[in-house]
Amino acid sequence: MQIFHKTNFDFVSKRKIFLTLSVIIISGGILLTAFLGLDYGIDFEGGIELAVKFEQPINTERIRSAVSEIGIQGSEIKSFGAENQYIIRVKKSSESTADIVNATKVIADAINNATPESEMTLLKVDEIGAKIGAELRNQAILAMIIAFVLMLIYIAFRFEFVYGLGAVFALLHDIVVTFTVALVLHKSGLVTLEINQTFLAAMLTVIGYSINNTVIIFDRIRENVGLMKGKEFINIANISINETLSRTVITVTTVLLVLITLIIFGGPVLLPFALIMTLGTVFGVYSSIYISSSFVIWFQDRKAKKPSLKKA
Repeated sequence: MQIFHKTNFDFVSKRKIFLTLSVIIISGGILLTAFLGLDYGIDFEGGIELAVKFEQPINTERIRSAVSEIGIQGSEIKSFGAENQYIIRVKKSSESTADIVNATKVIADAINNATPESEMTLLKVDEIGAKIGAELRNQAILAMIIAFVLMLIYIAFRFEFVYGLGAVFALLHDIVVTFTVALVLHKSGLVTLEINQTFLAAMLTVIGYSINNTVIIFDRIRENVGLMKGKEFINIANISINETLSRTVITVTTVLLVLITLIIFGGPVLLPFALIMTLGTVFGVYSSIYISSSFVIWFQDRKAKKPSLKKA
């Protein structure tokens, strides 16, 4: 379905402005990370996991509030098994959880006081060690590196190596910019976006989604290069972006509608994933148009201006 017909927006002529803006955001993100530091979730920092059962279902917000009132922030409350069974995970780094036995008792007492109408039974208590958290962090970083390498190989074989470099450059841009905005939102207290498995799962999903739109544009550029011989590459790239604009807008709109719904109605468990995906979707479209294509244009211009060596 085409919602735009024969558009001729001049996207690529403003590429230097947008590249400068991206460099400023990325530089700011690096500085913010260096000065503010990172807040890891329970998965990567270690903590305590309690499995509990109530006589009747209890709203998870009541459990979360009870844990927060005793000074433990960033707890994870999830239902599992039967509808009246829950997993409660809290960071061990907190002063309130320095001792696992005392912490368990304090948490259990706080929840029982907050839910007097339903007696709570403690099913099990597990400790998430810092060593396991470090291993998970390393595996997460390795997973992202592998994803980037595989994307580079795929694009290089599908198109040309320079397209692969442009795609990876755009992916790096998406990850860094999304991370920067998430860090600002987290540090400002607007929303809790600790670095945990959910956060990294969202980042990896952003990589997959972002490369999809980039491939669509690159595929149209490749087709038009063969159809528009003699035309400057920068003009071919701009025409290709315009020709795929309807598809881009329709796809992004449908994805954002779902993500916004999750942000509004998904609750605190789904909020981090949905918010990271929303940021990544927006920046992914931006990078597909202004970053990946601009990188290929820059490379092609440089290649065209490079003097050829002639034998004497």
